Amino acid sequence: MIPRYSRPQMTEIWTPETKFSIWLEIETLATEAMAELGTVPKDAAQAVRARGGFNIDRIDEIEREVKHDVIAFLTSLSEHVGPEARFVHQGMTSSDVLDTCFNVQLTRAADLLLADMDALLDALKRRAMEHKNTVCIGRSHGIHAEPTTFGLKMAQAYAEFARGRERLVAAREEVATAKISGAVGTFANIDPRIEVHVAEKLGLKPEPVSTQIAPRDRHAIYFATLGVIASSIERLATEIRHLQRTEVGEAEEYFSAGQKGSSAMPHKRNPVLTENLTGLARMVRSYSLPAMENVALWHERDISHSSVERMIGPDATVTLDFALARLTGVIDKLVVYPEKMRENLEKGGGIVHSQRVLLALTQAGASREDAYRLVQKNAMTAWQGKGDFLELLKADDEVTKALSSEQIEACFDLAYHTKAVDEIFARVFG
Repeated sequence: MIPRYSRPQMTEIWTPETKFSIWLEIETLATEAMAELGTVPKDAAQAVRARGGFNIDRIDEIEREVKHDVIAFLTSLSEHVGPEARFVHQGMTSSDVLDTCFNVQLTRAADLLLADMDALLDALKRRAMEHKNTVCIGRSHGIHAEPTTFGLKMAQAYAEFARGRERLVAAREEVATAKISGAVGTFANIDPRIEVHVAEKLGLKPEPVSTQIAPRDRHAIYFATLGVIASSIERLATEIRHLQRTEVGEAEEYFSAGQKGSSAMPHKRNPVLTENLTGLARMVRSYSLPAMENVALWHERDISHSSVERMIGPDATVTLDFALARLTGVIDKLVVYPEKMRENLEKGGGIVHSQRVLLALTQAGASREDAYRLVQKNAMTAWQGKGDFLELLKADDEVTKALSSEQIEACFDLAYHTKAVDEIFARVFG
């Protein structure tokens, strides 16, 4: 985790203090459940609940000797609890603690990410409504295509992130399981009811069947979902970067008082936030592949997944949390220039209405091939700056044989392109 791209609430989930606190709760809950079942003394469970604790420096010291983090933790715990600590971890294996803890951390991280997405969705909806009818040129292949609205751009992003949110809810559900089934997952030395109890108290579900570890396909879909959300961030960030280019100038990141864009060129106002988001998205997306590679472990377990998850768990969630918050800020303060949008739309001399003229000619009786030839001929002349598209069409005898001047002019009505905006917004926002 890099402090520059981290926020406190998410980083707190991945601190040693939080991790060991979850470990302690898992061990305490398991011991209490064993006591209820009569497999350990009740006073032992009470002692663990009352005196259970740990010292991180001591855990680190012990681990340097024993080379095993869970044993180091249990030793530190026993130093706090006393003789009753011998009943802790009865029939359990290290992965019961590690995997259940990891899933608790991932669900907590998902809850923060869902809140992040709600904030982003609110900002996108507000800007979509604000610019619902702000007409701008739509581009395909980076080239002027037909008119759209800036509100539709925001609505599209809203719908995409709403889908991402739904996927994250499902991914959270997928990973929210507890694994307390002992060595190789057979419950040979621990009652299955212990797992049920621990899962319920931690807000998880019992893992239906596990090996010595929880199945990693659950984690693969979790990190893949984070990668898809990151890709949506990059898509919107890239759109803003293009709109901010000097040659376009239709929207730009907010440039605060005292901000500087370049150490060499005082005039610069660069899209640094969205460029940063593009880079962060690459990182989050990159974590999905090792998560998928973690699925194929040897037999009932190996630990090749462990080092991976110690990295990607905090890094992916912390980075995505930061990116979502940053994107929300960009959208919230995005400076939009409707006049520049209109100016750009009109740069082609009206050629963006070529399809309407094409359709009008076919409806008037021309073959599609002839209509396309006529429209393209005049559009290319206008493209080269040798005339206004509307006037060129009116001066073309072949065109005016099929269409009157009034019919040609009707093809240049911008409102034609925005007539379905209300219906699209109703589909997106209800």
